[in-house]
Amino acid sequence: MNSETHGARRSTEPVDLRDLIETIPALVVCALADGSAEFANRAWQDYSGRPLQELTGSGWQTTIHPDDIANFFHESTVALVSGKSIETEARLRRADGQYHWFSIRKTLAVSRSQNSEPSLRTLIACEDIEERKQEESARRYSEEQHRLVVETASDAVISLDESSTILLANPATTRVFGYAPEELIGKPLTILMPEFLRKLHEAGFKRYLATGQRHINWQGTELVALRKNSEEFPVEVSFGELAINGRRLFTGFIRDITERKRAEEKIRQSEMELRQILDFAPQHVAVLGPDGSRLYLNQAGLDYYGFNLEEWRTCDLRRSFHPDDLERMTNGAQIKLLGGSPQEVEARLLRRDGKYRCFLIRRNPLRDEQGRITCWYSAATDIDDRKLAEERLQHENVALREEIDRASMFEEIVGISTALHAVLSRVSKVAPTDSTVLITGETGTGKELVARAIHRRSHRSSRAFVSVNCAAIPRDLIASELFGHEKGAFTGATQRRLGRFELAEGGTIFLDEIGELPAETQIALLRVLQEHEFERVGGTGSMRTNVRVIAATNRDLQAAIAAGTFRSDLFYRLNVFPIEIPPLRERQEDIPVLVEYFIDRYASKAGKSIRGINKKSLELLQSYPWPGNIRELQNVIERSVIVCDTENFSLDESWLSRQPLASEPKTHLELARKPAAKEKEIIEAALRESGGRVYGPSGAASKLGIPRSTLESKIRSLKISKSRFKAIDSSENS
Repeated sequence: MNSETHGARRSTEPVDLRDLIETIPALVVCALADGSAEFANRAWQDYSGRPLQELTGSGWQTTIHPDDIANFFHESTVALVSGKSIETEARLRRADGQYHWFSIRKTLAVSRSQNSEPSLRTLIACEDIEERKQEESARRYSEEQHRLVVETASDAVISLDESSTILLANPATTRVFGYAPEELIGKPLTILMPEFLRKLHEAGFKRYLATGQRHINWQGTELVALRKNSEEFPVEVSFGELAINGRRLFTGFIRDITERKRAEEKIRQSEMELRQILDFAPQHVAVLGPDGSRLYLNQAGLDYYGFNLEEWRTCDLRRSFHPDDLERMTNGAQIKLLGGSPQEVEARLLRRDGKYRCFLIRRNPLRDEQGRITCWYSAATDIDDRKLAEERLQHENVALREEIDRASMFEEIVGISTALHAVLSRVSKVAPTDSTVLITGETGTGKELVARAIHRRSHRSSRAFVSVNCAAIPRDLIASELFGHEKGAFTGATQRRLGRFELAEGGTIFLDEIGELPAETQIALLRVLQEHEFERVGGTGSMRTNVRVIAATNRDLQAAIAAGTFRSDLFYRLNVFPIEIPPLRERQEDIPVLVEYFIDRYASKAGKSIRGINKKSLELLQSYPWPGNIRELQNVIERSVIVCDTENFSLDESWLSRQPLASEPKTHLELARKPAAKEKEIIEAALRESGGRVYGPSGAASKLGIPRSTLESKIRSLKISKSRFKAIDSSENS
């Protein structure tokens, strides 16, 4: 009974041990001497994802990493031979194919039975250490990186213990201090300090250790260090503390800042020189913060206000501006300041003596690489003297213009006749408008004079008045003259040229002899009148224009339309407000006034004193029909004043032609249609017949039926020499 009971208890013990092995998390296998397994626990089966029957025998060996299997069985052999337990490491494959590191303990077990020889088995227990291996690998990598940082650092790196003894020095210490690393190890840190710092360091370091602080306040501190050759130099020091196994260690980075200090000194010197230059500058130069706060003002500005720098920074600058400029310089300037926009403004600033002077103030922002404003630079230039000079010049110009108005017939209309008053009435009505005006009348009646009067009485009077004689410009150049041209538009166009319409922008353009315009230019002018835009010759884009057009002609445009030389649609665009100037023969009552005006004008120029007019001469002047109108009268008076030797004005009757007034011949219209070469031939023929005379009853202008001024312009443009045709006995200065 006892024997059976004892046998039963002994037979159950292995079962309990196996159950125990099945429940532990470690991977356990029981291997025979030949390496085959007779048992693998549940944990090994779950980890490998393989059932027990696949793991028994040699199947379990396939879970070992191929690179580790040789060492694994070598260790197993050692365990068998020595009879000792052995610990090793190997990688085992998981069910998903991934390998994990395991700590493996191999223990030799001897099994004995009554009927057989003892058998040897190896119990192999495996514990997963993958996480620990990864941590060790990361730590080793971190240590290697730190070592590389220290070894390759350009700054000297030194480690100390609590006694301030150097434990480590990197290669950079040789360049910085002149010591090889091995020369410094075991030496006190004070070997790298000048004498005056050593005691301070020792006292301060001991005091720091005694306080038990866990942070050393040596971050970016500038000190003086000592090289091996006893040279002192500036350094920047940063130290940190690390506790290892209860031991306090200190590692410091020491940077040689000699070059930086030199550069800073140069910058300070440059800043000092720049400040001195700014102090000598006559402008008020100020530096403002991004928000407009006052940082700096040069000496010229301080002297002007009578402040020192601190007073200027804190004073109420609003009191420095003229009351009329205050709103613009405070609210308006602040808006631009916050918006980051450059500013240019004129303002009156109060000087220390209580007087205001006008300044031109320019402000520009300085931005960093990210585009943020770091400061504002302001320069105020005294322009008070210039403003006064401009005002004086303006007054002088006004006075000069008034004088010119009094002295020049082109700035004043003279006459008392009803016909002239009717013209002036129409001028006063149309002048304030922007309507296009067409002035007609015989040559010499003063059409440009009326055009100028319209301009002077319009709201455009402060802008340009541009006069163009359309007959004086060659046909192939008239478009370029009026509208400008681009570079390369035609042969000789070496650069861009502005046309007369651009020069007259905002003002008035006077197109005299409008009937002489070629057909293609008439179309371009029609576009200006209809759409207020044009194109430069050779240009690709349209340009807007704001110009008032006043045109004039002595031709019958209706006849030109009938002859096909003038566009009817252009005529109606020009003829918005027609003004017809009567000829001088219809203004008989104006002749005495004009004669007196011209005598006074030319006598003054000639330095003569003429007090009266010969009665017979005045009767001759009033009875003459004046085919050349006021221009002819002006020429006759000027000629008479020149030869007059007394205080009583007299006239040579031979200077007045009694030939009847001829109507305009067809030659005028025909000439306008001729090409330049043919036109030149016709004019030269007329000059040959007239002996080189241009005006007068037998002159070329009369023969061709065109105004003298038009013919003179054509002669110049066609480069005709009048002297070739002059009669030898001719006394007329043509």
